Amino acid sequence: MLLIQTNRDALLKPLQSVIGIVERRHTIPILSNILIEKTGENLSIVATDLEIQITATSICQDELPDFSITTSAKKLQDICRAFPESSQISLEKDDSRLQIKVGKSQFNLQTLPSNDFPKLVPSGENRYCLKTTQKTLKYLLNLVQYAMAQQDIRYYLNGLLLVVESKLLRVVATDGHRLGMACSPLENIEDTEERSPQEVILPRKTVIELIKLLSDKDEEVTIEISQNQTRFSFANIILVSKIVEGRFPDYNRVIPADYQNHIQIDRILFLQSLQRASILSNEKFRGVRLVLTQNSLRTICNNSEQEEAQEEIEVSYTGEPLDIGFNVNYLLDVLTNLNNNSITLSFGDANSSGLFTIPGNEYFKYVVMPMRI
Repeated sequence: MLLIQTNRDALLKPLQSVIGIVERRHTIPILSNILIEKTGENLSIVATDLEIQITATSICQDELPDFSITTSAKKLQDICRAFPESSQISLEKDDSRLQIKVGKSQFNLQTLPSNDFPKLVPSGENRYCLKTTQKTLKYLLNLVQYAMAQQDIRYYLNGLLLVVESKLLRVVATDGHRLGMACSPLENIEDTEERSPQEVILPRKTVIELIKLLSDKDEEVTIEISQNQTRFSFANIILVSKIVEGRFPDYNRVIPADYQNHIQIDRILFLQSLQRASILSNEKFRGVRLVLTQNSLRTICNNSEQEEAQEEIEVSYTGEPLDIGFNVNYLLDVLTNLNNNSITLSFGDANSSGLFTIPGNEYFKYVVMPMRI
């Protein structure tokens, strides 16, 4: 039975949008599959790992009846990618097999019942609905995503806090050693009534997928927050994510507000200086000393083999001398992920955290705990 006949990209593009969450080796076999559904002119491809569900849609103009079928995501992607862009692909069902035909080539894939595919069920009434641009959301996520924890026993740190307050969208990430916070004003919230701030913790995997899928254009993205799910709708994609239960740390208490020592420095110059110095840092502890004296910033790294690297940059600084240690990876992360020309570093004393901000931008803050070297 012929299911669909279409060009390669109508099948491959939505497939590539969802395949990032497909588990190749899963204890539940159907989670290695995607669900292909045709409803009228809409061809939808759905993938889930039970925590996240992504649906991508393309247009398929034919007179064939609607259908739904599941098959291996990875194998179907590999088959589609193996043919030229202009190829016409036919999908046919033969008992429990899916036949893929391209010209004189034919592939038979196993299927599993589409009724067994575990779609995420909508969770009640939306608590909040807001709109922003894909470009803005992607920019915010990129500003802080590197500060998320990985496999921390405090599971709520293995994700990102999304906060909607008044007309501000805020994202916060921390692993307990550093914290990144970024905000953006919201211009078109759907209602005008004042509401209490809405906070949800998005899983790490959700954040990574959103960054991959969002474009750098000013196209709209709708965010709907419900009791235990958050839904992102943009372009031809709907991503639904479960929310991480737990209480996120009070980020406002972590961000220092009264530092007196500030330097403004060229981001690329500082980044390259740290990259060179870190070559001789201790491979396990990755420590770097920042030594501030009058109009000078020295970065010093050494290792257990008594090797040392020193870099010096001229800066405008007239405060007290300061010698403070950090994990060099935490500094490299923030400098790599920012895209502005200069940054401001603010310090208290040698035992206080360092604060990174963007000159003239009150909406970004990055805090790094010091380390003894």
